[in-house]
Amino acid sequence: MHIAYILNSYPQPSHSFIRREIRALEAQGHTVTRLAMRAGDAPLVDVQDLEEAAATQYVLKAAPLTLLRALALNLFGSPQLFFPALAQAVRCGRRSEAGVIKHLIYLVEAAYAVQVCEAAGVTHTHAHFGTNAAAVAMLARALGGPEYSFTVHGPEEFDAPRALSLGEKIAHSKYTVAITSYGRSQLSRWAEPDHWNKIKVVHCGIEPAHFPSPKPLPDGGPRFVAIGRFVEQKGQLVALDALAEVVTTSPQAHLTLIGDGDMRPEIEARIAALGLSNHVTLTGWVDEARILAELQNAHALLMPSFAEGLPMVIMEAMAAGRAVIATYIAGIPELVLPGKTGWLTPAGDASALADAMNELAEATPEKLAEMGQAGRARVMERHDVHLEAAKLAAHMAS
Repeated sequence: MHIAYILNSYPQPSHSFIRREIRALEAQGHTVTRLAMRAGDAPLVDVQDLEEAAATQYVLKAAPLTLLRALALNLFGSPQLFFPALAQAVRCGRRSEAGVIKHLIYLVEAAYAVQVCEAAGVTHTHAHFGTNAAAVAMLARALGGPEYSFTVHGPEEFDAPRALSLGEKIAHSKYTVAITSYGRSQLSRWAEPDHWNKIKVVHCGIEPAHFPSPKPLPDGGPRFVAIGRFVEQKGQLVALDALAEVVTTSPQAHLTLIGDGDMRPEIEARIAALGLSNHVTLTGWVDEARILAELQNAHALLMPSFAEGLPMVIMEAMAAGRAVIATYIAGIPELVLPGKTGWLTPAGDASALADAMNELAEATPEKLAEMGQAGRARVMERHDVHLEAAKLAAHMAS
């Protein structure tokens, strides 16, 4: 098959799962055209992301006359398709916080996408996230382009399902992907029952070859690592409050925060206010090799999120043979099993998070290694990117 991935901003450091999925499809013999609206705004530090950027076509880099020409070709070449697509864009725009004007821009982008797909011989388009990329894929289909599918991750899509016209996007898709059973249940709330069979669960995947046999746990500690954007929903401030409790009984406790974002000043201020400067390291964004190294140097991944889909970093930590301390939300309990592969705590509860961190600190190395091995086996069985990409392709071909 020749597949076009329609994306908003790509690549992004936090979207390595898209890159892995695309490359797994290519390894299975499919051709993938990468079509993004714009480049990502975060600095790229991973050579694989730089390679992806070089391989991606950016719609908004096209000359305005090129985009208008694509729109005119659709208008005058297939007016019977163009005007219903225009009506669909206006209808979705009226529901959306983005508004009608933005959706008319999506229509222009969709017209350009149709031209790219026709020229390349694309037979199916796939979007990630149920936001504007999925809107462009849907409008491209309405203009006569290929059938489409899209992957919904959450939590953003579940915050505004009506404004995003999720039900309409599902209805017009060939199929829609949820990354967890929890996600499928949420999508079923906004889709007509006749379309529930379109909602498929395909997990995000890891590359098993990138995770050799786990290294021994580090001496001393306890050492924790948290990975993610510095935004409210990731809960880093709660993690710092919990760490302040933990260091009273485990003075050697240390937390490495990997990532960056708008909340960095607040995070730095909280570290200073709690007197944790000697217990916290901020790395900024790092490449996959550094992430694996940090996981190997830790006893556990800390994931104190308020809202999630199913974080890739949990899969990566488990593949690296490390226990996980996370919050009991969304799809996380489908992967993290309390007492077997880690701990689950209520979101926003710093004391409960501290209790779990203290339990880990008191656990024997043998127990932590056992948890790590159980987690590794579980994630390798459920999240092998090659197996999940094959499922995705099978749905496209059906």
